[in-house]
Amino acid sequence: MPSPCRRPGRRVLFLLLALLLPSPPPARAPAPPGPAATLLQALGLPDAHRGAPTPRPVPPVMWRLFRHRDPQEARVGPRRTPQGTTLRPCHMEELGVAGNIVRHISDRGAPTRPPEPAWASGQCPEWTVVFDLSAVEPAERPSRARLEMRFATAAAEEPAGWELSVTQAAEGAVAGPVLLRQVVPTLTVPVRAELLGAAWAHNASAPRSLRLALALRPRVPAACAHLAEASLLLVTLDPRLCHPLARPRREAEPSVGGSPGGACRTRRLYVSFREVGWHRWVIAPRGFLANYCQGQCSLPAALSGPGGTPPLNHAVLRALMHAAAPGAAGLPCCVPARLSPISVLFFDNSDNVVLRHYEDMVVDECGCR
Repeated sequence: MPSPCRRPGRRVLFLLLALLLPSPPPARAPAPPGPAATLLQALGLPDAHRGAPTPRPVPPVMWRLFRHRDPQEARVGPRRTPQGTTLRPCHMEELGVAGNIVRHISDRGAPTRPPEPAWASGQCPEWTVVFDLSAVEPAERPSRARLEMRFATAAAEEPAGWELSVTQAAEGAVAGPVLLRQVVPTLTVPVRAELLGAAWAHNASAPRSLRLALALRPRVPAACAHLAEASLLLVTLDPRLCHPLARPRREAEPSVGGSPGGACRTRRLYVSFREVGWHRWVIAPRGFLANYCQGQCSLPAALSGPGGTPPLNHAVLRALMHAAAPGAAGLPCCVPARLSPISVLFFDNSDNVVLRHYEDMVVDECGCR
């Protein structure tokens, strides 16, 4: 027996319902109830931000990754991806690793770090940096953990290079093993060190917290440097958000207008994060075109025109059967035929900047199925 038309996709319904219901004050509960909580679950987020995030600049690398990955950003702004380039699903081309979640995690040890004394030449101190990784879910597999540090020195001229050592810092006085050593030619640019494979294994999940002791010593006697800032760029792959068969976004705008009883086509639906009440912690985009499918699939509407999405032979057969004997078979369904992804840049509850990439969130084409 022919199956009836399916209802619109769950994600589209969640978005529509979330727009109709206001989000409660974030401080009252960790997650909004009802459809808004379901929308958060569809986006892979445990809860909404519990309050206004602490103001902090968005790191340039996070803006670059967002503008490189987000298809709708590329449509409204200057093209940042060369035309003809296909972005692979679940892959960060700019960083050269697999992944669909990027976190920029600030050093939590900076507020409790004691003032640095005046040092004797060659007796440079160590610094303890702490990174909270509790938001990383066990299903996520890290593909890059890049430690980034900015140092400053009071010396008039830089010495002939530095040596950086990174040690696992224990809670007590006992020092942990040395994870890596590397030569640092200059401090005029940020110093970067790859921790994956050193702090934890490539195929292991991230720890809940990461405490590191940093030491930077000049290779020849000279003035010591000062640690100005430390952060961790963590890239993970969540297979639950990865759809290898996702298709790239079309350049055409979705069809707008037409009566509900018209032919099957894409209808415009814009989702505003401000209307949902998430604009304080969602950095970008301000919203996105979700779109939806609506219209009839009776003949001749079931037969797409030139350049349209070709219907399945079964859809054409059902339309013919319905025209000949309306009670024998139902009409084919007007459903999404092509979907595309979005990227969302936001603050999490630890005020870290997070970029998440979601496949199949925007309806680009509709067809009769």
